[in-house]
Amino acid sequence: MSFFPNYPIQRPTRLRNSPTLRSLVQETRLSVHDLILPIFVREEGPKKAISSMPGHFQHNLLSLKEEIHEIYQLGIRTVMLFGIPAHKDNHGTSNLHDEGIAAQAIRQIKNQFPGLCVISDLCLCDYSDHGHCFVLDTPSQRFLNEDTLHYLSKASVVHARAGADLIAPSGMVDGMIAAIRSSLDESGYTQIPTLSYAAKYASAFYGPFREAAECQPSFGNRRSYQMDPANSREAMKEMSLDISEGADMLMVKPAGLYLDIIQQARKAFSVPIAAYQVSGEYAMMHAAAQNGWLDLKDAALESLTAIQRAGADMILTYFAKDFARWNS
Repeated sequence: MSFFPNYPIQRPTRLRNSPTLRSLVQETRLSVHDLILPIFVREEGPKKAISSMPGHFQHNLLSLKEEIHEIYQLGIRTVMLFGIPAHKDNHGTSNLHDEGIAAQAIRQIKNQFPGLCVISDLCLCDYSDHGHCFVLDTPSQRFLNEDTLHYLSKASVVHARAGADLIAPSGMVDGMIAAIRSSLDESGYTQIPTLSYAAKYASAFYGPFREAAECQPSFGNRRSYQMDPANSREAMKEMSLDISEGADMLMVKPAGLYLDIIQQARKAFSVPIAAYQVSGEYAMMHAAAQNGWLDLKDAALESLTAIQRAGADMILTYFAKDFARWNS
């Protein structure tokens, strides 16, 4: 008989008594198959460490072979490819032909491991000399939406022809899904799906990525086309528009600070939802761990679990290789 008659009959801690019990009742289970690894490939020069992203590199085509072999051995089956060309101009012309760095890298990966899923990040910023996601009217520095759609349409076919399994436009360009879908279909790539960066916020957490992809804007910022971090209803509108244009999957970026957006998207739409744990999220956990302020593994796993718990079906993360090793 209890000395405390009002003590609750239900005692939740009973199910936390051992690792086996905790595992048995665990509600969210993260697997390496839920993760997508971003990879950067440069057209010229040696493999280069990315100073703000420990453990990550700008690969050349030679080191890419070694990286892909390691990735495959770790059980990672999906990568997101970012190309870094030797030549950049206003119209991103280096990405519009079959010998561009992105197309070369896609072909090489698919020849090496045909079963590896290659997602092609499709945006002008990596290939432009001004670092913005739109073609510019150079005298006025005005963003040209329709010219950018023409660029995305052509580049999507180049990447599909190289063997990309999925096209992921990330520039927040109005009408980008409709333009890409039309171009892919007309070119015979009706089975290539699109993953739209439909809710991409103008975040302060992209800094390390801009070093990695060499796409720092040469003037201004991206707030006139990426979303205001204060807005959530607008994200639902953007996602709905992209689905109506034919998007097969949707992306929320960043992930960690936008769990509410992920959850809203999961409830509102039936398509798969991806979330991008961005470079700044990765870098700040590393920095805190290096200072002894937190345990890197525990922090990374907690963050990834939270993203999946919010409703993400897949997560782009720079921790993908770490996660695979931690769970091997």
